[in-house]
Amino acid sequence: MDKRLKEFLKSGGTLGSLARLPKGRKASAPFPCDPAKVYAKQVDGLALRLKRIGVKDVVIGVSGGLDSALVLLVAVGAFKKLSLPLSGIHAYTMPGFGTSKRTKTNADLLCEGLGVKMETISIAKSVKQHLKDIGHDGKTPDAAYENSQARMRTLILMDKANMVGGIVLGTGDMSEIALGWCTYNGDHMSMFGVNSGVPKTIVRKVCKWWAEESGQGSGVRGQCGAGRRKAAKALLDIVATPVSPELVKGQVTEDKIGPYELHDFFIWNFCKNGLGRKALYDAAAKRYGKTFGLDLIGRTLDTFLYRLVSQAFKRNCAPDGIRIFSFDFSKESWSIPSDMPTGIL
Repeated sequence: MDKRLKEFLKSGGTLGSLARLPKGRKASAPFPCDPAKVYAKQVDGLALRLKRIGVKDVVIGVSGGLDSALVLLVAVGAFKKLSLPLSGIHAYTMPGFGTSKRTKTNADLLCEGLGVKMETISIAKSVKQHLKDIGHDGKTPDAAYENSQARMRTLILMDKANMVGGIVLGTGDMSEIALGWCTYNGDHMSMFGVNSGVPKTIVRKVCKWWAEESGQGSGVRGQCGAGRRKAAKALLDIVATPVSPELVKGQVTEDKIGPYELHDFFIWNFCKNGLGRKALYDAAAKRYGKTFGLDLIGRTLDTFLYRLVSQAFKRNCAPDGIRIFSFDFSKESWSIPSDMPTGIL
């Protein structure tokens, strides 16, 4: 048993690093924020990072999904803040076995509207060869089939960053990091996690805010008229697209792990307010019972607690990021042993 866990249990929860969990607080609405301020913090954080390390080129994998869209918006804002040319933003879309026409089109339109050049690199051929090399039949949609695609994309981005002397910007958000909903050494890895302090529900709010403000013509960080409207239109469709890694056709993340709205509620009230399993369930049932039903709430809570603990090993070797709220999942802020029995929570 982990030394920290022994100390925690022996002391009745008063000693050890796990004792940092707050106690006695009541449940509260998760991640209260102003989307404009979240965006501004991300822009400032990335701009400061680039300035301090002396880098003028960034590499982004743009999928046509929420997370990569927000990273692209933040990168454009940071480059404008630093008066850097947008040619230093190197965007790549890397269609694979499950990529849909909708997400590919939105990725193209978003980059076009923002004035960022994007290159398409299909991973299908290289992944098929890799699967053949390791003795996989190339058809069975198992973990290797899915994860090999994510790792191939990361390999491409890392090598492209080396070619231009830049850094890979990570797109994974705080919710995915909490759940370990990423491929180890695939999308799990980057050189700077732009979204690491922003939960999925807030990513959606920020993207929607950006699109609505831009579509009304008021502008965000100096974006221009026609391009801004094109980007806003694509972004609104991205917001409306079901969340999916698209590693196999028809994947929908929330069908597998439960609603992100619930997960973000659990993250906030477990990690910040210190509620245990029963208190989390009762609070979620009261707040979301009519929306999701008690059975889904219970199953999602079980998934949350299991993955929060079992996937901690991914958080222990994650890149630096930007803290937006009062805590994040950096080791300096919040951590938990990855082999801790979830039954004690």
